[in-house]
Amino acid sequence: MNYRHVYHAGNFADVVKHAVLARLVEYLKRKDKAFRVVDTHAGIGLYDLSSEEAQKTGEWHDGIGRLVDATLPADAAALLAPYLDAVRAANPDGGIERYPGSPLIARHLLRKQDRLSAIELHPEDATSLASLFEGDFQARVTELDGWLALGAHLPPKEKRGLVLVDPPFEVAGEFDRLVEGLKKAHRRWPGGIFALWYPVKDRKAVAAFREALAGAGIPKIIDIEFYIRPPSSEPRLDGTGMVVVNPPFPLEAELGVMLPALGKILGEDAKARWTVEWLAGESAAS
Repeated sequence: MNYRHVYHAGNFADVVKHAVLARLVEYLKRKDKAFRVVDTHAGIGLYDLSSEEAQKTGEWHDGIGRLVDATLPADAAALLAPYLDAVRAANPDGGIERYPGSPLIARHLLRKQDRLSAIELHPEDATSLASLFEGDFQARVTELDGWLALGAHLPPKEKRGLVLVDPPFEVAGEFDRLVEGLKKAHRRWPGGIFALWYPVKDRKAVAAFREALAGAGIPKIIDIEFYIRPPSSEPRLDGTGMVVVNPPFPLEAELGVMLPALGKILGEDAKARWTVEWLAGESAAS
């Protein structure tokens, strides 16, 4: 496994993904009852943006680097505040030197009754993640293939919560694995919220993925796509996508506020665009 998220940490795709993640966690906090966040491909949890790897690509400069000090409309600023608070908490001395991954963002937002299950397959990354959460009784780190966690770790004992599936897309067939993994996970926990991230590079593969989800027999699926530029002639990360199953009722309206604001900041040459589309309604056939 040669993939290391440090090369891409804090880029525009992370910003959109983690902003949506934060909104989902904030929704779960509206009820006093405890919930669990299950992160199936958790990584190391905290990324050094001054490292050689991060500096080599510099992707964070056009992502969180643009957003953190940007002037936002008041309504968008309020919705993005939980996410940005988590980023700033990882940089107590100011500026942006470190970027929190999804498990650390989720952990920052949890209340005392909530729990995090962070799953990571790569041995070195799992060790780093465990060190990050050492002594934290609310966070449990497991060295395991995240795809297996969609069976073994569901449903959580809290019976409320969120599953984030954020694979590295370093091998062929990841879109198919996302669909099949979601089917298995949804059978075990039909009431859970599932958030599935995917890259927009191969437009045909993305279209086939969305079609497969629409025909999966799973109700309540919303698809979020965000593009920073028009399609490139060569395979390139032009956009980012996130599928949410059982989305909270406020999410669609919140996206209508956040995505335009993010588009103005993250888009190249004012070419950003976004879509929010229901792939399946209240029933899988609707």
